[in-house]
Amino acid sequence: MAVTSPEPTLAAPDAQGDESPPTPGPRSTRIVLVRHAVTAETGSKLSGRAPGIDLSDDGRGQAERAGERLAPVPVAAIYASPIERTTQTAELIAKHHGLPVLPLPGVIEADYGDWTGEKLSDLMKLDLWKTVQVAPSRVRFPQGEAMVAMQARMVEAIEALVAAHPGATVVVVSHADPIKAVVAHFTGLPLDLFQRIAVSPASVTVLELGQFGATLVKSNDTGSMDDLVPKPAPRSESAPETGTGSDDG
Repeated sequence: MAVTSPEPTLAAPDAQGDESPPTPGPRSTRIVLVRHAVTAETGSKLSGRAPGIDLSDDGRGQAERAGERLAPVPVAAIYASPIERTTQTAELIAKHHGLPVLPLPGVIEADYGDWTGEKLSDLMKLDLWKTVQVAPSRVRFPQGEAMVAMQARMVEAIEALVAAHPGATVVVVSHADPIKAVVAHFTGLPLDLFQRIAVSPASVTVLELGQFGATLVKSNDTGSMDDLVPKPAPRSESAPETGTGSDDG
């Protein structure tokens, strides 16, 4: 005979008939995913993990604007993929918060192997490119990483941040495919459909990760971040007035 677990019960009322207040659960963590800004190779070559690729002048402008948009948001920590373009983007965000940029290898770009540095126009002619678009879960790049492995390490890295920063807002600067893969995971979208997610340079995508699941708060956003700024609690009408009563100051 199967043994079933007892049903959860409500707290018993005390002698005055009042119920004990529920114990609050862990607060959700807000993960602000930022794609790095553009380089001279963005849109023409598959830069991958190649070293020495810095933000272009346009890219620095994009990253500056991303930093300005995120400046009012209370941020507990800022992490970045350990590549020049992501670290540089993160630094232009971090200067508004007085925080260091912490390297996070788990959110690095996919290892494209032999494809690294190749022209996109040439790669688009390959059968494997077509597979990347329609069935990425079946893809391992030549001498490189499998897409499913990339998604798994991204999820592991984000879950570690949630555990390390409960209830906080954390910025993570990463790359297009890794961001798309982690959004697909937390929103229940199969990896084979992750190409339906758009992640533009210097865009912001926000996930709220809590005890009972995930919420996609923003996706591919390049506008105002005002809705991420906590609103002050409403003032009670019975609260005493403060201040000197003077018009000065």
